[in-house]
Amino acid sequence: MVILEKGNKKLLNAWAFYDWANSVYSLVIASAIFPIFYGALFRVSEIEKVEVFGGEIARAPLISYTTSLAFVFIAVITPLISGVADYLGNKKIFMKFFCYLGGISCIGLYWFSLDQIYFSLVCYFFGLVGFWVSFAINNSYLPDIAFPYQQDKISAKGFSLGYVGSVILLLFNLAMIMKPDFFGINTDVDGAAEIKAMKYSFVSVGIWWIVFSQYTFFHLPIGTKKESPRKKIILNGFKELKLVWNQLGENIKLKRYLVAFFVYSMAVQTVMLIATYFGEEEIAWGTDSERTMGLIVSILVIQLVAIVGAITTARISRVLGNIKTLIIINVLWAIICVYAYFVITPTDFYIAAGFVGIVMGGIQALSRSTYSKFLPETKDTASFFSFYDVAEKIGIIIGTFLYGFVAQVTGSMRNAILFLFVFFLAGIILLFRVPKFQEMK
Repeated sequence: MVILEKGNKKLLNAWAFYDWANSVYSLVIASAIFPIFYGALFRVSEIEKVEVFGGEIARAPLISYTTSLAFVFIAVITPLISGVADYLGNKKIFMKFFCYLGGISCIGLYWFSLDQIYFSLVCYFFGLVGFWVSFAINNSYLPDIAFPYQQDKISAKGFSLGYVGSVILLLFNLAMIMKPDFFGINTDVDGAAEIKAMKYSFVSVGIWWIVFSQYTFFHLPIGTKKESPRKKIILNGFKELKLVWNQLGENIKLKRYLVAFFVYSMAVQTVMLIATYFGEEEIAWGTDSERTMGLIVSILVIQLVAIVGAITTARISRVLGNIKTLIIINVLWAIICVYAYFVITPTDFYIAAGFVGIVMGGIQALSRSTYSKFLPETKDTASFFSFYDVAEKIGIIIGTFLYGFVAQVTGSMRNAILFLFVFFLAGIILLFRVPKFQEMK
C-alpha cells in the first residue's frame, strides 16, 4: 500500500469518507427510525413498563438511562484506548475494532424485542459505543492528515458527505417502511410489517457502515508509536489527559475555547439526541402513520439543510473568523430553543427542523476544526482529541440528565427544551472571552 503524504487530496478524501460510512448510524438509528421503532414496539405490545433487574421501568427512562450509561462508558474508555493506541502506534486497528463493533451491534438490533430486553439493550449500548469511539479516533487523525489551512474545508466536507450518505440510506429505508409489500415484507398483524421493515433498516445500517469504511481504512496511516513502559499502558491515556489539562494553563485560548465548547456542546448534543422523542410526544400528529412519516420527513429536512449549513458556515468563518461565526451560530441555537417551546403543529415542527439543520452541521464541523487550530505543535494529537471527546461526552451525560430531570419535575419536555437556552447563552458569553488569534487563510 502506498503511504500518502500529509495534505494529499486522496488522503483527505479518505478521511472525510468515514463520515459517509458511519453517519448512517447517527441518522437512521439514533435520530430517526430507532426512536420511532422503540415507541411503536411498546404501543403494539400495549405496555408502558418492562421488568429489568428485578424492577419495573417505563420506556422513556429505560432508553435514557441506557444512553447515559453508554456515554459514561465511552467517556472512560476513550482515554484508555488513546493510551493503548499511542503505545502500540496503531490507531487504525482500534478504529477498525470499534467500527466493526458498532456495525455488528446495529445488525443485532434486528432481534430487538421486549422479550429479550437484555440482549436488545446490549446491542443498543454497543452500537453507541462503536459509533462514538471510532468517531473520536477518526477526529484525532485530522491534524495528522491535514494542514491548518485545509482543516476547515475538509472537516465541513466530511460532515457534508455524512449528511448525503445518511439521507440516501434513510430514503431507501423510508420507502421500505411505508411500502413494505413492495419489498416483500408481509405479516398478518396490522403494523407488524412496518416494524419488520424498521428492523431491516438496522441491518442495512450495519452493512453500510462496515462496507464503506474500508476505503478510509485502506488509505489512513497506521499511527505514530510512542515509547512507554508496558506496565503503564493502561493508565497512559488518563495520564495524557492530565498532561493535556496541565497544558491548558499555558494555552489560554485553548482553555477558554474548551470551556465554551463544553457548555454549548452540552445543549447541542442533547437537542440532537432528544429531537425525535420530543417530536413524537409533544407534536399534535394525527395517526401513527402520519407520526412516522412526519418525524422522518423532519429528520430529512434537518439533514438536507445541514449540508448547506456546514458548507456555508465554513465560508463565513473564512470571512469573520471561527469564533465570531460560532457566536452567531449559538445565538441562532438560543432562538430555536425559545421557538421550540411554542411548537405545536407539524408545520411548526418542520420549520424548527429547518433552522436546526442550518446550525447543526455548521457548529459541529466548525467546532472540530477550531479546536484543531488551537492545538500546540505536537505529534500527540490523539490525547488532545481524546480530551476533546471526553469533554463532549461528559457534556452529553450532564445535558441529557438535566433535560430528563427538568422534564420529570415539570412534567413537560417543552420546559426542558427551553431550559437548554441557558447553555447557549452561557456559551455565547464564554466565546466572547476567547482571545483573538491569527487564523491561517
